[in-house]
Amino acid sequence: MTRHFCAFAFTLLTVTGSAAASELAPANGHSIQLGNFSGAVYYTVEQDGYRVVATMASGAEQQPIRVVSTLAAGQRMTISVPQAVGQPSIDFDIVRDGKALLVSDPILVPATAMENDLSLNSTQPTTVSATTP
Repeated sequence: MTRHFCAFAFTLLTVTGSAAASELAPANGHSIQLGNFSGAVYYTVEQDGYRVVATMASGAEQQPIRVVSTLAAGQRMTISVPQAVGQPSIDFDIVRDGKALLVSDPILVPATAMENDLSLNSTQPTTVSATTP
């Protein structure tokens, strides 16, 4: 069953525009490059699920950002870096497939009209959450 879901997740990532997906082992780092941001992602096995940690910065002198999420089986986490208005964002997907964690290569995703209308001065809070695919 796990083998079939891995094949499905890999196919899903490929169909959505990703060139490849790799399986990540617990506590092993995976380098990521999202536009001007570079960093690493790793995970640990916790009681509540896989604790995924992604740390990125736009340069050696810049303060890094860290995104942390605990994924249960079948959940996905997407990290997205917006570009200029009207330009596609650069997205990086992390998918928990049972006992496997799959990471995609960054892909360009066209912005929606709503995303193009958002400004950095918005008073709405920004949240990051894991979702079921």
